[in-house]
Amino acid sequence: MKIKSVIVLGLGKVGTLVGTLLHKTGFEVTGADLSAKDALPFPVTTLDVSTIEGVTEKLKKFDAVISCLPYRYNIDVATAAHKLGIHYFDLTEDVPTTKAIIDMSRTARAVMAPQCGLAPGFIAIVGASLASDFTRIRSIKLRVGALPQHPTGLLGYAFNWSPEGVVNEYLNDCEVIEDGQHKWVSPMEWIEQLFINGIQLEAFTTSGGLGTMCETYLGRVENLDYKSIRYPGHVKQMNFFFHELLMREDRKKAGEILTNAKPPVNEDVVYIHASAEGLQGTQLFRDEYVNAYYPITIDGKRWRAISWTTAASACAVIEMVSSALLPDKGFIKQEEISLNDFLKTKNGRLYSGKEHGGQ
Repeated sequence: MKIKSVIVLGLGKVGTLVGTLLHKTGFEVTGADLSAKDALPFPVTTLDVSTIEGVTEKLKKFDAVISCLPYRYNIDVATAAHKLGIHYFDLTEDVPTTKAIIDMSRTARAVMAPQCGLAPGFIAIVGASLASDFTRIRSIKLRVGALPQHPTGLLGYAFNWSPEGVVNEYLNDCEVIEDGQHKWVSPMEWIEQLFINGIQLEAFTTSGGLGTMCETYLGRVENLDYKSIRYPGHVKQMNFFFHELLMREDRKKAGEILTNAKPPVNEDVVYIHASAEGLQGTQLFRDEYVNAYYPITIDGKRWRAISWTTAASACAVIEMVSSALLPDKGFIKQEEISLNDFLKTKNGRLYSGKEHGGQ
């Protein structure tokens, strides 16, 4: 079914921008948050997500819902959407949450599309596009980092994303395919050096970034992994913090300490470094997608790179479902989305600076 009305749950930085972009794209948008929000271009209602009954009642009037809430609320939101038969989208990187939603999708009357953000999300679309030209795939390597442009201190970091999500990425086991075998490996390992635009960076294993790619590519690729990009020395400090100081035993406190020490900054950058290697015919080749994304202005307001790359990706997927470029029911794997079609959407074109006001 074509999507006309969308409710956006959670009006933080990303949720507010998701609502704004969808409104500009022509959808009838309503925002919902625990507290009222002013000066937004779409109506806002209050919502307490503590009961599934309250969530279900709130969703009844809409064709689709996108959850920009902390991941722990998403199963209840997805359950309500499934019951009502409306389209469901979210931004989560949490693996158990996604698996629960995949189970629901088997009997869904509408789309169930978790993991529509940057990583997982856009990075899987890029990786699949790179791999599509190979007759034999030796490796798919996906690297993403949301960083301050002007780092300070030994961590060289700022918590522009959910501290809860970052802590989970650093502590939960990571899915990979290694030598053709599906495995789970420890986070904050497999450290490598890379360069983007001459800037030296490091990358290491973190959880959740691959979404469903291991399932999709098992038997088709020899090696597949996802890593987070940081400035050199970061992973050493985080291993000390979580393991030597035992902060892994109190994730909530760990997030509070880190956010207090490294609060958000406006001048951020999102690095993407994706590659596929293998045979194209009989020739061994490596194809890459490497980019750095910076804050942009939309309708006179400056948005951080992590906010707009995440929001634009989710909104592009909603556009594609609405215009029948994607199925109208069941689970949607990000890696099955065409990169070319994605980049032609009004919101996907933000990745090339061609929509909503540009750079």
